[in-house]
Amino acid sequence: MERKFLGWGFVLGGLAFIIGAFGAHALKDILTESQLASFETGIRYQMYHSLFLLFLSTQGQLKSKLLLNLLVIGVLLFSFSIYLLNLRSFLGAEWFGFLGPITPIGGLLLILAWAIAAFKTIQNKMN
Repeated sequence: MERKFLGWGFVLGGLAFIIGAFGAHALKDILTESQLASFETGIRYQMYHSLFLLFLSTQGQLKSKLLLNLLVIGVLLFSFSIYLLNLRSFLGAEWFGFLGPITPIGGLLLILAWAIAAFKTIQNKMN
């Protein structure tokens, strides 16, 4: 389980860095300021949760398949829907608009992951 947390943490963290560099350099002349700010929000949250996955890999009592799945799926739904929503005009894919309701679902999964980690921490402190 530790390897999965580490693996996903490194993959999502590396992708956040790559996508962030792409956004900062290649998209600054293509996207509006508002779109760039939204894009950066996706990057920031992806990086935060990548670091959270790396931290969890060191916390044996907190690791669980449920927590890993919530974090990975949450990041994919939250951050990647933001990326695609902001790039839809550039990509000529206005149909990406259906992703709008997906973003808060990803956010909810991330909130649940934090809540579960907090609950497990409190539970372990009481034992």
